[in-house]
Amino acid sequence: QVQVVESGGGLVQAGASLRLSCAASGRTFRPYAMGWFRQASGKEREFVAAITWSAGVIYYADSVKGRFTISRDNAKKTVYLQMDSLKSEDTAVYYCAAGRYYTGSHYSQTSYDYWGQGTQVTVSS
Repeated sequence: QVQVVESGGGLVQAGASLRLSCAASGRTFRPYAMGWFRQASGKEREFVAAITWSAGVIYYADSVKGRFTISRDNAKKTVYLQMDSLKSEDTAVYYCAAGRYYTGSHYSQTSYDYWGQGTQVTVSS
């Protein structure tokens, strides 16, 4: 059974940094890609960033480009989201997701098969 577990959320001031971690368990599980999504209160869940596991190709939402950095540790099956220059509009529950196969779009939630429970990030202005 595959589990995806996020950690690292918290409350910070605007301009600060946070690093989220996400570990995928499952001895034989090898993701095609892993991604981060977020959902602010009263809004739909939106794509943040993704990385393919073998080639390390990276995708970002325009709203976080230049401020967030996604990376991976293949041996630990862990993906990280370094968030710098945080803004109040980054406040949301952040979800990590893992996809088993290539689906043509890393931006779509339907491309991911396993999801974490989410971790709250709150940025005060």
